Amino acid sequence: MPAGALIITGGIIAAGQLPVAQAAPSLPARTPAQLLADVAGQTQVPAFSGTVVETASLGLPQLPGTQSQTSMISLLTGSHTVQVWYASPHKYRIALPGKMSETDLYRDSGTAWLWQSVPDTVTKFTFANPDADSQVPAKLPVSLTPQQAASDVLAAVGPTTTVSVDSNVFVAGQPAYELVLAPKDARSLVGQVRIAIDAKNSLPLRVEVTARNATSPAISIGFTSITFAAPSAGDVSFTPSSGAKVTTVNLSHDSTGSPGSAGAGFGSVGSGWLTVLKLPSSMLTSAGDGAGGTAGGGSPVSVTGGGPGENAAAMQALLGSATAVHGAWGSGQLIRTSLVSVLISGSTVYVGAVEPSVLYAAAGGPGQSDTAAGGPGQSDTAAGGPGQSDTAVK
Repeated sequence: MPAGALIITGGIIAAGQLPVAQAAPSLPARTPAQLLADVAGQTQVPAFSGTVVETASLGLPQLPGTQSQTSMISLLTGSHTVQVWYASPHKYRIALPGKMSETDLYRDSGTAWLWQSVPDTVTKFTFANPDADSQVPAKLPVSLTPQQAASDVLAAVGPTTTVSVDSNVFVAGQPAYELVLAPKDARSLVGQVRIAIDAKNSLPLRVEVTARNATSPAISIGFTSITFAAPSAGDVSFTPSSGAKVTTVNLSHDSTGSPGSAGAGFGSVGSGWLTVLKLPSSMLTSAGDGAGGTAGGGSPVSVTGGGPGENAAAMQALLGSATAVHGAWGSGQLIRTSLVSVLISGSTVYVGAVEPSVLYAAAGGPGQSDTAAGGPGQSDTAAGGPGQSDTAVK
């Protein structure tokens, strides 16, 4: 799925479970290089409809609001379901059902519609270029489809990655190859990533990310059902109801920039598995009060469901699990999970699936000596380290 299908959708999703694995299907042998080439060389995604289940088990403390289907915080724990109808890169729909509610994202060429059933509100997004993926500045911090998750992971493949093929699997009733990626650098918190690739269409059907030294996935995103056929026009078309409140946002004049724009406070340090994202700490405030930033002429773009009280309470609980840290790079608060580390230092948040030492290095540059509050000192180098080289799949 294009990245544009993952934006502004919120976290209104219902519980679900991945199916029990079936016996391995018999398929012609494929090498890791062939499978990588199959996915990277795919020029046209076939039309399909399906159900995706996202499961997260990061070892976070109990957070208020995670039981609410209207809180993006709920994406961080438990299992959640998304319905997908995909006709083409410019014609698709993602539905996030909740309890007595639903949020749908429709894309129709140069227009996108975000509909929230409770209340009956619609945001209409217009694109400067219908062929562009999207210019929406607010994006969910997780991928909601196996295709996008696989794309994010494969961008890290290079000399720092061990690539292999495991036994074939069935995913959503489809025979699939299973590609296994493992970072070589011990500073990555990722132990391995398993990507199930549909044998017929070379479409990623499931992505499982396991933390280093763990035995079960910390994150799993996979289809539980899929049908390779064009969805009906009614499933991917949208017309606001007569009583809906409609807000229009012109993305042609997006002044906030997209993630990675230095002017917007976004950026990254390092590459591959040791990439560290830099975000403005104001994002924590906006997540707490339910705002998701602005687009166009300053109209708010909400990427979180739930009320301000729910999100603020969840964010406060998350920050309450942080540990004070300091070093030559400065000082801040550190949040650690099995798969992700977060450093809040001054006006910047550093996030990566890396050891804290890599975050400290990103915050203060190479050669810094960092000390957790009350703990022993440790020497840290810049993300990636000397002699490391990461290349994207060609």
